[in-house]
Amino acid sequence: MGKILVTGGLGFIGSHTVVELQNKGFDVIIIDDLSNSSMDVLGGISSITGIAPTYEKLDLKDKPKVQTFFKTHQDIQGVIHFAASKAVGESVEKPLLYYENNINTLVYILQELQKLKPANFIFSSSCTVYGQADELPITENAPIKNAESPYGNTKQIGEEIIKDTCKVTPHLNAIALRYFNPVGAHKSTKIGELPIGVPQNLVPFITQTAIGIREQLSVFGDDYPTSDGTCIRDYIHVVDLAKAHVVALQRLLNKSTYSNYETFNIGTGTGSSVLEVIKSFEKVSGQKLNYKIADRREGDIVSAYADTTKANTKLGWKATLTLDDAMRSAWKWEQHIRKNN
Repeated sequence: MGKILVTGGLGFIGSHTVVELQNKGFDVIIIDDLSNSSMDVLGGISSITGIAPTYEKLDLKDKPKVQTFFKTHQDIQGVIHFAASKAVGESVEKPLLYYENNINTLVYILQELQKLKPANFIFSSSCTVYGQADELPITENAPIKNAESPYGNTKQIGEEIIKDTCKVTPHLNAIALRYFNPVGAHKSTKIGELPIGVPQNLVPFITQTAIGIREQLSVFGDDYPTSDGTCIRDYIHVVDLAKAHVVALQRLLNKSTYSNYETFNIGTGTGSSVLEVIKSFEKVSGQKLNYKIADRREGDIVSAYADTTKANTKLGWKATLTLDDAMRSAWKWEQHIRKNN
């Protein structure tokens, strides 16, 4: 199988994708600057698959180093690009950090891919590109609205940059996977979501509250126009999401696409409210969660869940794991890392 570069490959989604790539026989090289990850993840990947992926610590904002890397590795057959800052709230507070980290790095990689033939690229996009959609579930044809946050805007701009680059680079084939809310952990408990500092996402905050690291979970708003007043999202198990990257890569490598730029929604097709996620966790863990209702958070939309028909039919991919599966695996992962740290 070919050599695949995974940027941000020691992160939450990246590490799970590396595992699935290795399980399919791909030779993986990881770039990660360790800004929101740990070298321990490399050991976790190796332990699960029995293969130690090649790793290089590199800041993708350093253009000369990116150029040197691609000169050294001209046999790369595909790039899966995860490396990016990803917290909605933080992006509102630090917009320039997000524009520099998420846009510049993408441009530098695409500039190098223009020199490689053939070049295959998968972009880690997000349902945030849709903003608050007019219709649910959200299809790939839903209008791209003004982003609700700088983070969401970097994903919109990123997609536009890739699309424009593909137009003038016939040998570059790209897929943007717009995923909804990744949760859970690998069943081995060897890799999972381990944010540095205070978690920006719901599920690690839930598990850290349950295990006693956080005193209380804040639910941001209970006055939204939903069944229980809390925001609704499409929570997809990270292993299902990782497998979607593998089938998207195979589509590119097999040239089974009629366009050199495509977009796919990756979700379960089911929306769950914040309170429903909390109830699911309490059910599978047996833990009573200490939470309070807080003010709404700037940048949050009311409801988003996917229409996954396109991914189901064209990629032959479908989510198979449930919200309960995800919460159970996230809790086992949390217990494992606290016991071993």
